[in-house]
Amino acid sequence: MHGGEIVAEVLRGHGVPFVFTLSGGHISPILVACKARDIRVVDLRHEVNTVFAADAVARLTGIPGVAVVTAGPGVTNTVTAVKNAQMAQSPLVLIGGATATALKGRGALQDIDQMAVMRPNVKWAARVTRLKDLGPVMERAFREAAGGVPGPVFVEAPVDLLYPEAVVRDWYLTAGGGGKSLAARLTSAYLRHHLNRMFAGEARAAAGAAAALAQPGVRAGAVRRAAAVLRGAQRPLLLVGSQAVRDPARLDALVAAIGRLGMPVYLTGMARGLLGAGHPLQCRHKRREALKEADVVLLAGVPFDFRLDYGRQIPRRARIVSINLDAGALRRNRRPQLAVCGDPAAFLIALAQATPASGVGAAEWAGHLADRDQVQEGEIAENVAAPGGLLDPLDLCRAIDGQLADDSTIVADGGDFIATAAYTLRPRGPLSWLDPGPFGTLGVGAGFAIAAKLCRPASEVWLLYGDGSLGFSLAEFDSMARHGLPVLAVVGNDASWQQIARGQIEVLGDDVGTMLARSDYQTAADGLGARGLLLDDPGQTAQILDLARRCVADGRPVLVNAHLGSSEFRKGALSI
Repeated sequence: MHGGEIVAEVLRGHGVPFVFTLSGGHISPILVACKARDIRVVDLRHEVNTVFAADAVARLTGIPGVAVVTAGPGVTNTVTAVKNAQMAQSPLVLIGGATATALKGRGALQDIDQMAVMRPNVKWAARVTRLKDLGPVMERAFREAAGGVPGPVFVEAPVDLLYPEAVVRDWYLTAGGGGKSLAARLTSAYLRHHLNRMFAGEARAAAGAAAALAQPGVRAGAVRRAAAVLRGAQRPLLLVGSQAVRDPARLDALVAAIGRLGMPVYLTGMARGLLGAGHPLQCRHKRREALKEADVVLLAGVPFDFRLDYGRQIPRRARIVSINLDAGALRRNRRPQLAVCGDPAAFLIALAQATPASGVGAAEWAGHLADRDQVQEGEIAENVAAPGGLLDPLDLCRAIDGQLADDSTIVADGGDFIATAAYTLRPRGPLSWLDPGPFGTLGVGAGFAIAAKLCRPASEVWLLYGDGSLGFSLAEFDSMARHGLPVLAVVGNDASWQQIARGQIEVLGDDVGTMLARSDYQTAADGLGARGLLLDDPGQTAQILDLARRCVADGRPVLVNAHLGSSEFRKGALSI
C-alpha cells in the first residue's frame, strides 16, 4: 500500500466515520483512499473549520475526530481550532501534509517548520520520514489523543510518503536530471539512496485495537472519604462539567447516579442538557449565590478558573471535593479538602453506590434553590421588552426554546446573544449543547454544526450565531448545501460586537471597533445554496421559525437573520 492507503486503513480500523478537509495536492492520496474505504470525506471552505468539526465529532461520539489539511498555510490555519480543542480536552488527530522529505528546508512551496508551530498546542506531535513508520505513528496518534487527559495530536506526513512508490521514484529520478557529469551522477546516487531508505522495510497499517478514552480506576478510599464528607452536609451542591460527559456510553449510568445522590446540581459546558429540560435536581440560575450558601461543594470535572472566579465564589468555610482528570487543575487557584485525580463520571457512579438510596441532599435546601429559580424565571420574563420595533433577544431565545424538539442539538457561537441563549434555553438531552469551551473561541459554529448533523442526521441541529461570529464561517453554508446537511441557523443581528460595545462605551466613552452593519445575511445564505429568511418583526417570530424548521425538514440548510434591538439584560457582564 502507498502512504495514503496506510493512513486510511488506520482510520477505518479506529471506526472513524468522517474525515474533514480542504483539498491540497500534498494530501490527495489520503482523501482518495478514505473515499475508497467508505470513510466520508467532508471538504469545507476553511481549514480552521475542519478541526472544529473534528473536535465536535469527538465530543459527540467519544471517537477521536480527524482533520486532514495541506502543508504550510493549511496547517497554520488550524492553530486556533487546535488550541480550542486542547483547552476543551477534545481528542482529535490532525494530519498535515508537508513538502517532500528531500526538499525540507530548501525553500519548497509551503515549506515551514510545522512542528515548531504545532508542538506547543497539542499533546503529542510526530513527523514521519519512512513509509514503514507511518502506520505505527498513526496508531500511536490515536492512543495519545484518547489517553490520559484527552486532547489534539498532530502528525506531519510528507507528500512523498503518501503517493505510490513508483510515482515518487519517477519524481525524484526526473528531478535528478539524468546527466553524466559527476555532479549529476552524485545527485542521482543520493536520491536513489534517499528513496531506498524511505521505502525500506514492510509498510503496512498496524492492526492495533481501536483507541478508547482512558478509563482511570476509581480509588475506593477516595470514594469513602467523599461519602463521609457528604453525610454531614446540610447544603450540598454538585457542579458537573464537560469531563463528566466525555464517554457517551456512560451517560445513562451518570444520570442515574446524580439522581441517587439527590444533590442540587448545576451543569456547565458540555454537561448542559445531561438531565433534560426539567429534572427536579437541576438548578439553572443564581449559581454564585448558591455556592456562597453551600456547606459542601462537589466539583465533577470543573476547574477553578474564571468561570468560578478562580475559586473565590466558594466560601472558605465550605468543604470542597474535586474530581478532575488533570492533576494540575485540582490545585490551581484553590485547594480542595479532597482532591481526586480521576474520571469524574466513574467517581460519581461509584459515589452514588456508596451513599444511601435516599440521597444526601437536604430537602429544605433543594426547595430553597428551586424556589429561587422560579423567581428568576419570572424576572427574566419581566425583562422582555414590550412588543413593537426590533426583536428583544430574550423574547427570541424564549421563542426558540419553545420550538426545540426533544432530539434537538444546539450549537452556540457568539458573545452577547449566545450568553442570553445560554441563560434561557433548556437543552433537551445529554450532549445536546455544543459551545467552544474555556477558550471562548468565536467561529466554532459551522464546523460544530456540520459535525453534529453528520453524527445525528435525524436530529434538528440549531446553530445560534452572534452577527460578529457569523463572519468567521458564513461561507460554510456552501458546505452545508453541497453535502446535504440541513442545519437551522439563527443569527442575532444587533449590528455590533455588543458584548464588547456595552462595557467599552460605558467605561471609555467610545464605540470604536465595535459597530457593524445590519447586513443582509439572509441574501448571502441564498447565494451560497441555503435558504435565507429575514426576521425583523417580533410578531412574525413564531411563523418564521416554523418556516425554517419546515425547510430543514425538506433537506435545505437555513439562516434566519433576526434583527435585534438593544437590551440591558446582560449589562455589566464581562469575563476576564
